[in-house]
Amino acid sequence: MNYTISVLFRAIPAFMAALCIAYGLYCWTSGSGADYFVAGHVVTFLGAICLALFATAAVIIRQLVDRFNRFYRYALPAFGYLVAGATVAYGLLMRVQGVSPIGGHVVFGLGLITACVTTVAAASTRFVLIPANSRRAASDPPPPEAFGAAVGLILQTIPVVLAVIGWVWAIFLMVHGDGSTDFIAGHVLAGLAAICTSLIALVASVTRQIRNSYGARDARLWPTLVIAMGTLNLVWGIVIVALHREPFWIAPGFVMIGLGLVCYSILSKVLLLALVWRRSFPLANRIPLIPVGTALACLFLAAFLFQAAVANDAFFIPARVIVGLGAICFSLFSIVSILESGTSGNG
Repeated sequence: MNYTISVLFRAIPAFMAALCIAYGLYCWTSGSGADYFVAGHVVTFLGAICLALFATAAVIIRQLVDRFNRFYRYALPAFGYLVAGATVAYGLLMRVQGVSPIGGHVVFGLGLITACVTTVAAASTRFVLIPANSRRAASDPPPPEAFGAAVGLILQTIPVVLAVIGWVWAIFLMVHGDGSTDFIAGHVLAGLAAICTSLIALVASVTRQIRNSYGARDARLWPTLVIAMGTLNLVWGIVIVALHREPFWIAPGFVMIGLGLVCYSILSKVLLLALVWRRSFPLANRIPLIPVGTALACLFLAAFLFQAAVANDAFFIPARVIVGLGAICFSLFSIVSILESGTSGNG
């Protein structure tokens, strides 16, 4: 990977973060209604996920262009966790103060995803060992530069804990909640928890390949998990939209469809790592087309929802949120392109 391309791949998630933040701020300041407030805050904090993706891209690229040092090894993950902590705290503050219960729950969930993405960055601080290990024997021990077993376990446990928090919170809202607020927040939070679950697969794949403990079972298990989460979100969202009994069902239904597309974008990275491990996969350079396709799907879906919102306000929030989800998908295109370059030996 040459330096110019490395700058471009780092610029993509940074630009998408700026786009989400600017568009979100515009949404919540351009109107006084609750829809403007919720849509604006959610889109703004989707930018937090893009910032974590920027940290992940920077961690990997700096290793590929030989500009990685001890400072970046710790500073970039620390930046991501700081953004995640601020997002979680802001979501809890919104919920405690009663400013926007729906927005508070969703922003909290976005903070969980941001922390999971940052854990991918933390696990990737020894990314250059992956192509090297891929050429070693499966029976070889972990290289001396790899994470210790305890550190590897901690890294893999973080997204598991965050996903459990998201699922428990979502199920509680759906089972014990009362009214439209808890219905919307519970379903969207479930979709966000599914993304956290998908990121378990990515963290586990990266960590185990760095430790040279990635096997045939991993190559089947982790892509299957992400496919299951993406399909769950997509089907769940379609069912809600198709069977909606009240107008407030529309927003969580379409948002869950968008979250399913994000899961499929994550699949591109998990699938790539599985397909190129200890073998050659001629179509590896086509896998980055998956997040490009999901980004376009989000934008085309948002276009239809914007038009529907002209006649029905129930489409207002999902139209704007799905634009932000498209930005995340395109940011993920940058990450999978970097992975493809690094694992193919073209870095």
